[in-house]
Amino acid sequence: MTVMKENETPTVVADDGVRLWAARSGEGDPLVLCHGGPGLWDMFADVAELLADLTPVVRWDQRGCGRSERSVAGPWTSDRFVADLDAVRRHFGLERIRLLGHSWGAQLALSYALAHPERVSGLVYVAGTGIGPDADWHPDYQAGLLARLGEHPEHLARWRELKNRPTRSEDEDREMSVLQWSAEFQDRERALEHAGRMADPWFGVNHESNKALNQERGLNWGTPELHDACRSLDLPVLIVDGAHDIRPRSAVDSLERALPRVRRVILPDAGHMVWTDDPKGFREAVASAPA
Repeated sequence: MTVMKENETPTVVADDGVRLWAARSGEGDPLVLCHGGPGLWDMFADVAELLADLTPVVRWDQRGCGRSERSVAGPWTSDRFVADLDAVRRHFGLERIRLLGHSWGAQLALSYALAHPERVSGLVYVAGTGIGPDADWHPDYQAGLLARLGEHPEHLARWRELKNRPTRSEDEDREMSVLQWSAEFQDRERALEHAGRMADPWFGVNHESNKALNQERGLNWGTPELHDACRSLDLPVLIVDGAHDIRPRSAVDSLERALPRVRRVILPDAGHMVWTDDPKGFREAVASAPA
């Protein structure tokens, strides 16, 4: 197994000079991973290890997040993040890339494929929210989040207390995030433990990026133009879902219907963090994706 040493990784320089953290494991044609958020950082160490004998991977932290340059003021737009992903592609000398995106990262990977289909050989779209408006999924997500946190009333009360504070310390922000992330796992007994691992190391959430990109999606997603673009996307797409994701999987149906070359795998025992809840099923799904 090739171990990724984060302190020895190259720095990608975007076309506007912003420095992005990136790392590549192994030799050969890599799978480029796009992490969730927005405003978070790469948490794909487990994925890289799980897929180590199947494919090398490229991991990277998005603009203003994680180990990437933090003293930047955006711009926080999908177009800018697509351009940053293209800078990652160029840095590693890849003519065409295989993409895997998770959650918000699935939206980013799809946006890149729509913008540059000639530079993408295949897309694995994991636990995304489809191409409809936020109303298709966000109310159910909020209800599911509260229900999961409500399994431990003290967790729900603490999360609400922290979320409603006008300002939070970094420790408080981490605590709130871990509580919220614990709702994402189908393994309820170890959910808080799994969420704590996501926050170690803790780099801090870029709330400005999160807010701006979510607002942009609310304005621009769900349009007839987006549906038409997906209908014209002539590349293989694998959709991977966890059946117990608190974001309703029905939100992804419109994307599945629009794409001309698509296959979908629903893992019956997984939630949003599919590789943690069902590592075997996730690995088999990714292994089956077209190269």
